[in-house]
Amino acid sequence: MSRTAHRLIGPEEPLWAPHHPEADPVSLHTLGFWLYMMSDALIFAALFAAYAVLDHPYNAAGGPQISDVVHPVAAFIQTVIIFTSVFAYSLAMVGLKAGNRAFVIGGLVAAVLLGAAFLGLELRDFAVLIAEGATPDRSGLLSVFFVLVATHGIHMVFGILWMLVMIVQVAMKGFTTAVVTRLLNLRIFWMFQASIWVCVFVFVYLNGAYR
Repeated sequence: MSRTAHRLIGPEEPLWAPHHPEADPVSLHTLGFWLYMMSDALIFAALFAAYAVLDHPYNAAGGPQISDVVHPVAAFIQTVIIFTSVFAYSLAMVGLKAGNRAFVIGGLVAAVLLGAAFLGLELRDFAVLIAEGATPDRSGLLSVFFVLVATHGIHMVFGILWMLVMIVQVAMKGFTTAVVTRLLNLRIFWMFQASIWVCVFVFVYLNGAYR
């Protein structure tokens, strides 16, 4: 074996030697966040499975059926709002690529306001249901309905708080590696919430109202 070949594959210099380029720190942190999102997806999968099992008239315990509590038109408005919020966040990412701090902040502010509007409609629906006596303790069906929708709502709350933090960090720190990494991870998180809501809208609201 030649000396050159021995240098390439020999034990003195393995393939992971320092002369290979190091991994991008942004990519490493984004990969880690994807792993977290996979665990979050399992939580929602379990909730959807529980809803599928309990979505039966005898689980209503003589109370309201799911068709009595879901309002697909209002849920469709929420769907439009959350996707508009995702679009606003996408515009913020365009500003990030251009290095425009004001554009990023403007997109985040719009996404926050739209997310807050989404939550406002959800809280209004919950308040109406509770006032009508359709509370989570009324039946197993209503329990899993409230838990599924509220779990998504709690994720939305954390997403909004995260965006508010990022608005402050972009304004004060600019586009540092840490700030850019958080913005990219937050984009994944926010788009995931929109995707989960589509599943809720179709599986719970549409399926429940038109069966």
